[in-house]
Amino acid sequence: MKSITRQKPFDEIKEQLAEFDRPFIIGCGTCTTMTKTGGVDQVLEMRDRLQGLDKRVSGWTVIPTACDEMTEVAMKENGRAIQDASCILAMTCALGVHRMSLYIDRPVIPALDTLFIAVEDTPGYFREVCVQCGQCVLGETAGICPITTCHKGLVNGPCGGTNNGKCEVDKEKDCAWTLIYERLKEQGRLDLMRKYYPPRNFQVVPRPRTFKI
Repeated sequence: MKSITRQKPFDEIKEQLAEFDRPFIIGCGTCTTMTKTGGVDQVLEMRDRLQGLDKRVSGWTVIPTACDEMTEVAMKENGRAIQDASCILAMTCALGVHRMSLYIDRPVIPALDTLFIAVEDTPGYFREVCVQCGQCVLGETAGICPITTCHKGLVNGPCGGTNNGKCEVDKEKDCAWTLIYERLKEQGRLDLMRKYYPPRNFQVVPRPRTFKI
């Protein structure tokens, strides 16, 4: 499972860094390295671009996994350069930004937008598989999530626009509910297609959610 990110427009990054002249840049050796948004090459490219704006980059590092305990260790290892920085520019997912903010009293500025959680089907091709909605129906839909796979997020499908197994929104895309039907048919569980699911309650719990073991 990977967090899929994309770099913010450089003008937006410049605006966020307008009042900070000494950023320290942190990338991630896992997800953003794989998606080429925050690996070593991208961090060095960002350093050069910021130096071209007369920013005095105090240093940089790529944490092996920026969303776990390695974050605190790596930040301590780069303590002097980080203490000399006016802010952190995070080329990580949003969870990495949150984690860094726990260990420093300086602003942590995200250079990336976090898009979704995905699996890698083939090298370099990532597919969204879960929106972590908290109301999982995979047991009744043969392991295919209608929330992520269907453009309309229908939990009772297919819609009237499906045509020859293709989606009416994207005619190059297989209809999610056709895929669900075919897999349930193979499993001898087509009776589940007749089951009615009530409308989704996307506010089932207050945010932020917590979980305690």
